[in-house]
Amino acid sequence: MKAFEATTRYFGVAADQLEIDADIREALLMPNREMQVQVTIERDNGKLENFIGFRVQHDDYRGPMKGGLRYHPNVDLDEVRALASLMTWKTAVVNLPFGGAKGGIGVDPRTLSAREIERLTRAFVDQIHEIVGPDKDIPGPDMGTDHRVMAWFRNQWEKYHGFNPSVITGKPVEEYGAKGREEATGRGVGLLTHKLLKRLGTKPSEANVAIQGFGNVGAHAAKFLDESQFPIVAVSDITGTYYRPAGLNIRAILKHKLEHPQGLLEGFEDCEKLPADALLGLSDVQVLIPAAVGGVIHEENVDQIKAKVIVEGANAPVYPIADQILSDRGVIILPDILANAGGVTVSYFEWVQNRQHYRWTLDRVRQELEHTMSEAFENVWQTANQHGVSLRTAAYMIGIRRVQRAGELAGFA
Repeated sequence: MKAFEATTRYFGVAADQLEIDADIREALLMPNREMQVQVTIERDNGKLENFIGFRVQHDDYRGPMKGGLRYHPNVDLDEVRALASLMTWKTAVVNLPFGGAKGGIGVDPRTLSAREIERLTRAFVDQIHEIVGPDKDIPGPDMGTDHRVMAWFRNQWEKYHGFNPSVITGKPVEEYGAKGREEATGRGVGLLTHKLLKRLGTKPSEANVAIQGFGNVGAHAAKFLDESQFPIVAVSDITGTYYRPAGLNIRAILKHKLEHPQGLLEGFEDCEKLPADALLGLSDVQVLIPAAVGGVIHEENVDQIKAKVIVEGANAPVYPIADQILSDRGVIILPDILANAGGVTVSYFEWVQNRQHYRWTLDRVRQELEHTMSEAFENVWQTANQHGVSLRTAAYMIGIRRVQRAGELAGFA
């Protein structure tokens, strides 16, 4: 199933609940703009290489568009279109004054040097700088990009438009970035995992956690949950699953990640090493957090899932058919458009600070993050109970209703 098709199915279920007319659905689903560009750079060996870049601007009814910049081999127009749509509903669910966008380049950044990634970023900005800006479309970090890429992006954009750090978020703290931005998505996942388990009447010590993907999101979620007394029995990355039934030493794993090339877990001991895909089917896991890439839980492997709770740290990790099967089995799924919204929430805080020319403390960022995420969670929980729908459908209902209202006030023009 294509990524945008999956997103559209989730949208359709919620739109049915809201009884939205077909013409309004089309207006809400159709992206405002899709751009595909050729990005050519000189490699370190002197040869030219071409890459394809994308920026999809989905919706701006609620404010300037917001969405990450992804460098990954699987980036294509369909994926970027789906992620841009998700950003529209995500920003609306947590009630940020943004619309949705997404961008990316089809490239494996691990095959490029730092200088080549910088050239790639600057060449991409040259192609899209006219359609992004602090009041139009504000990019941010995503899979395969980081604070350095954001700094290069900002610098290149300012060569055309002048000083304005609010053009992009996820910047280094010393370059007008926000404290707490790097941890924000994972911390938000941890916060809402804790709140959901509390709602379900389960104590942290009674809920074994497995985290698929140990990049930025997975690592920070693990850190938060470990500090909150959740036993984390398994984590995984491309090198394998690292499993210990009594609970992993998360501090030791985080230290290992920092000290080893590319932040991989290869070589970590004091646990059992299993194949990378074994994590999804572990029988002693109550909470599963897919925090890697999309589409990892589908109709072919859904029967392996033993967890009773899934918290979507990644975007679109569960495909619709698998989602329905799991829901029918009573599995509670906290959807991506709520669970991983901590990143865009703190990106909003960064944008606000840049516009105010004033810096917040880390404590204030964390407090505001918890307040925003908690309020959104309670709204979704109450909507789900009121309408007898899943948390995913409830989240989409809230997001769609807010965007629809903004579109109606604007006359859908």
